[in-house]
Amino acid sequence: MGQKGRTTHRWWIKGERPSGLCDKRFASAYLFAAVEPATGAEVALVLPTVSTAAMSRFLAELSAQIAPDVHAVLVLDQAGWHGARALVVPDNITLVPLPPYSPELNPVERLWLYLRERYLSHRLLDDYEAVVDACCHAWTALTQETGRIQSLTSYPWLPCLGS
Repeated sequence: MGQKGRTTHRWWIKGERPSGLCDKRFASAYLFAAVEPATGAEVALVLPTVSTAAMSRFLAELSAQIAPDVHAVLVLDQAGWHGARALVVPDNITLVPLPPYSPELNPVERLWLYLRERYLSHRLLDDYEAVVDACCHAWTALTQETGRIQSLTSYPWLPCLGS
């Protein structure tokens, strides 16, 4: 998420082009998140970079949030930092990589789209701190919408993982 916005759809007068905001700056922050589609439980961190170290830090935070007698399965894409040899994966988490070029199978991708469309598009953000604040505000707003995480991330194939 950052100052480089994303084009989204807007209602406007037929035959006219809507006004829009454009920012040429490049400050950005990265939102790492894991959700449990069945319950809506979530863990998220806003970090300044994407890297193996950042992913390890996120996994440590996720591990700390998991109950002692629970083992979590984290479905994720095959980004380089998700499977690097230096990645530290806690014992109570198993990473399940999705096939290449299949973002539609990753439940959290729908959350990113929702956040961009509802909270993070058509805005000018002054600096890095404003980007972080916008990410935190967007995530907090999402988590306060009762049932929204479940409705966005519940895929028909997910319940089959446990059987």
